[in-house]
Amino acid sequence: MLTADQLSTIKATVPVLEEGGEALTRHFYQRMFRENPEVLAFFNPAHQHTGGQQRALAAAICAYAKHIENPSVLAGAVELIAQKHASLGIQAHHYPIVGSNLLASIKEVLGGSATPAVIDAWAAAYNQLADLFIAREQKIYTEQKAEHGWNGFKRFIVKQREQASDNIVSLYLAAEDGQALQPHLPGQYITLRITPKDGTPMMRNYSLSNPAGSEYYRISVKHEVATTPATPDGVCSSFVHHQLQVGDVVELAPPCGEFTLQAPLHAEGPLVFIAGGVGITPILSMLHSALAQHPDREIIFIQCAINGNVRAFSDELATLQNKYTNLKTHLRLSEPNATDREQQVHNSEGFIDQELFDKLIGERQSEFYLCGPTPMLSHVWHLLKARHVADCDIHYEFFGPAAELAA
Repeated sequence: MLTADQLSTIKATVPVLEEGGEALTRHFYQRMFRENPEVLAFFNPAHQHTGGQQRALAAAICAYAKHIENPSVLAGAVELIAQKHASLGIQAHHYPIVGSNLLASIKEVLGGSATPAVIDAWAAAYNQLADLFIAREQKIYTEQKAEHGWNGFKRFIVKQREQASDNIVSLYLAAEDGQALQPHLPGQYITLRITPKDGTPMMRNYSLSNPAGSEYYRISVKHEVATTPATPDGVCSSFVHHQLQVGDVVELAPPCGEFTLQAPLHAEGPLVFIAGGVGITPILSMLHSALAQHPDREIIFIQCAINGNVRAFSDELATLQNKYTNLKTHLRLSEPNATDREQQVHNSEGFIDQELFDKLIGERQSEFYLCGPTPMLSHVWHLLKARHVADCDIHYEFFGPAAELAA
């Protein structure tokens, strides 16, 4: 427990963190990677390059400081981070590494403002938070062992490759030891660990796009292509697209994630799934389960893509549309090409707007599941809030470090 003086000191640092939090977290990551390079494998360099990781950590530190007297307010954020940590195999002995570098960065960045009282208070606050994460992550590891039969990383064989779109390839993965897979929760992700010939392992989270209970895991990976000359193509996605072949062995950690299909909160009104780009991967797994579990409930699936070439899973969605009479699908393309218009593959053009919601949903109370690029999520979230949709009826997931939709 923090003392009254420590609590007061932490709260007094909130304005400083709000003004200089990103500078602090940039310094922290640079320092930790320099002093403890063994932790580099846990981080995606792209998130460091864009600054997303630093902004997310700065926001998390500020939120923790603001709610230091009642950290239970942050239960949702803690669960999200704990699931991410467990997916990567973070253990209790990693926390002192983070803590020592964070405190050192506070001293070096804040200078004279980092008095002994400030360092003492933040050391106590960090240890409190670390204990919370360690306890939750150990529970996740125990649950994984009981539900899926393993912890850490296990060898899987690539059984099949197929193109889901021009820029997304699906891999079908089966356990090398032949062990049957237990159903994942629709929406969860696994961690893929691969070691190229240079010997440097890479770990990335990929959503499971297959129906829960399949005999395989299916991940569907978008090739992340550089958008500027100063940034490289995605290292892991390039390896998956250009080098990983049927018969190759990879390593997987058990399913993780808190963005999962929930029991409906309302007896009536449709379930609405909205997917943008590769964000369709967890949504598709949810869609399969929702159709099987709720055959009498209207289910609306809105898919957003730039054009038909990068629209994923068109055949699979067509099969579901033909099989389930309660499913209504709508494809909105933001930049349809000539072939799209000639073949009329899409239902509408542009970005999602209130007119589309009026047409498909009207005034009915609905529950929404969203996944896609952050700008799309923010845009749709604001549209839904303008329709007075309750927060409990909006479920969403970010790919990469969590951000703030309400900004």
